[in-house]
Amino acid sequence: MSSQPEAVFGILGVFGGILSLLIWLASLVLIIYIIVLAVKLARRGITALDLYIYAKNREIREKYESADRGSSYE
Repeated sequence: MSSQPEAVFGILGVFGGILSLLIWLASLVLIIYIIVLAVKLARRGITALDLYIYAKNREIREKYESADRGSSYE
């Protein structure tokens, strides 16, 4: 009778090891996925910032160039 609990704990130990390995792999995949999403978000943010800076520079350039068109310095 004493051999049955040892066999049960041995089987649970193997399944516990497999379960912990699966949890570890799942968390590793999740971490990699989160990193990929963060990189995509950063790239999208950089693109949006570039577009904003371009629009602002164009707006400022048009404002100051249109102010010089009406006056004659010649």
